[in-house]
Amino acid sequence: MNGAYRSGPIVVVTDAREEESDLRTRLGRATEHDVRTVPATGDLDSALEADTDDSTGSETESATPSAVVLELDCPGEIQTILQRVHAMLATVPTIVAPQEGCERLATVSLRANATEYVPTEGDENPIDRIVSTVRSRSRPPENRDDGRYHRILANELPDEAFVIGEDGTYLEAKVRPDSADLYSTAADDLPGARLEDAFPDQVAAKLQDCIDQAIRNDDVQSVEYDAETTDGCRRFEARVVPIDQQIQGRSAVVWLARDITERVRREQQLRSRQDQLETLNRINAVVRQVIETLVEAPARDAIEREVCEQLVDSELYCGSWIAERTGDGRLSYRTGAGEAETYLDSVRDLSVEQERPVTQAVRTGEIRTTNRILEDETVPEPLQAAARKDDVRSAIAVPITHEDATYGVLTVLASRDDAFSERERAGFRLLGETIGFTIMAVKNRQLLFADTVVELEFRIDGGDTFSFDLSEMYDCTCALEWAGTTANGRTFQYVTIDGVGGETVLKEAQDHDSIEECRLIHDGEDNCTIEMRLAKSGVRTLANHGATIREVAVENGVGTCLVELSQTADVREIAEALTVVYENTELVAKREVDRPVRTAAQRRNRILDQLTDRQLTTLRLAYYGGFFDWPRESTGEEIAEAMDISPPTMHQHLRKGLKGILGEFFESGSHT
Repeated sequence: MNGAYRSGPIVVVTDAREEESDLRTRLGRATEHDVRTVPATGDLDSALEADTDDSTGSETESATPSAVVLELDCPGEIQTILQRVHAMLATVPTIVAPQEGCERLATVSLRANATEYVPTEGDENPIDRIVSTVRSRSRPPENRDDGRYHRILANELPDEAFVIGEDGTYLEAKVRPDSADLYSTAADDLPGARLEDAFPDQVAAKLQDCIDQAIRNDDVQSVEYDAETTDGCRRFEARVVPIDQQIQGRSAVVWLARDITERVRREQQLRSRQDQLETLNRINAVVRQVIETLVEAPARDAIEREVCEQLVDSELYCGSWIAERTGDGRLSYRTGAGEAETYLDSVRDLSVEQERPVTQAVRTGEIRTTNRILEDETVPEPLQAAARKDDVRSAIAVPITHEDATYGVLTVLASRDDAFSERERAGFRLLGETIGFTIMAVKNRQLLFADTVVELEFRIDGGDTFSFDLSEMYDCTCALEWAGTTANGRTFQYVTIDGVGGETVLKEAQDHDSIEECRLIHDGEDNCTIEMRLAKSGVRTLANHGATIREVAVENGVGTCLVELSQTADVREIAEALTVVYENTELVAKREVDRPVRTAAQRRNRILDQLTDRQLTTLRLAYYGGFFDWPRESTGEEIAEAMDISPPTMHQHLRKGLKGILGEFFESGSHT
């Protein structure tokens, strides 16, 4: 049959039903061959057997299939059927034409010696390719194109495919048109070149080793490598498939390469996010641990030392230190910890004021970060030199605050660039506020249990608050009864005014800018008590600095303020805090006061002495009868019946008794 095309049928092996095989229909219209369909699970052997001429007993040439086309998508089925076809009809071309091609199907087709691989969803017309393969394979062997190896897998390759000899010489090359602009050497110029001509020596040796392993092991190998392109360095992944027969007299491989630069970038971003999340979780764990430790800290020194040590013990940070505000408003180094000893020594030797993020954090009350210390020109040269020696890359300055009081700055050092993201900053912001709250609590605790305290008396000449304005306007006296802050942060004051009626005071309070809300508590003929909610309070400011207000009175526009603080407290700090609220403030007296020491029994007896028999009896019946439980075990009527008095009388005794007990706690010693 030399010089003529086979006239035998084209056998299409398919998973689809005969009437659903679009490939069969299109082949029938495009070729003169008869097209037969065989189910993948059907009697393939019968379809492939040649008919016999009864007169000669030989196979009829027309009955031998011209080609076998596999319209399959299962790698296992493709491999099995190709083996069966090649065993029965070794010279018949086989074409794999899956509905949806992929690299794995292409590799299986090549390894099973398919003649051609033509996915039907490719850019090229699959019918033309199949017909061309059938016709070319009908020619004598010496006239056939045997470039099937690179053609099969190139159809599935997103970017490039090569046939490379065992010595690293390019034999065939194909590059996707949309990727061709990335290459400095055209695909047509690659055949004849060697790996050393296209890659640096180290990369070329790595790729040659992969080729050697593929040929030696007769197995598919994988390798990733970088290549310089017109778009810069890009990452590629290659599948290296050994070819069973020699090409141009030598062993060779099909080299499939895809550009995975974007995938690698996405994976790196994902790993970076995972690393950031892991780091953030560790930071949060450290912050929680530090906060738990602060709850039991006995003194400010212990608080600051524990914070610094625990931060560096986590191995996330190489150093930490704390500076406090001194009486003259400057910053002074208090304590530090970590391996960045040169940096910490430099901080101690330099004026802390030269550490700009620290001073900015104090001035603004906001966190300041330096994520690339070695590149930041604002960092003093001695600190940069110390940072280079200790490998300090980033720093964060965290103000230690509670409400409007700033106690100092916590600075943390890290050996990582960009170590402090916004989420980490949020964790440190919470830590700074917690340290500030704890310092305030320690100061108050020291004052509460002190036997001897320092009493300061301040004179305040005028102010922009309601009490000063009211006393000047009506020539009255304003005395603070109590000031405090609720759980939701609202600041309240209860003020008694002598010399003016309640309605007048209420009207003036409602019109004053410093008061957000107010209500009249008590109204007498020439005096009243008013509750005020303030936007800002000097009394609260003093409390945040560890001071207890004993007395505040304003008369004729001049205020007198008596303050108690512990013997270890900074008097200048308290004075400056008060000056922030009232500019014309003068410290007129400072004295040490011994507090009377009372035992619990003495205080109990003092309370009992203030109660009448009826009040004490009412409180006991109510307490033991469950009147104060929720829900109540006894009603007011039942308590009154037990005492043989009316319910209103019972409630009168109860309220007076409770007021006497609470007064002992809230007003004993005239503390505000």
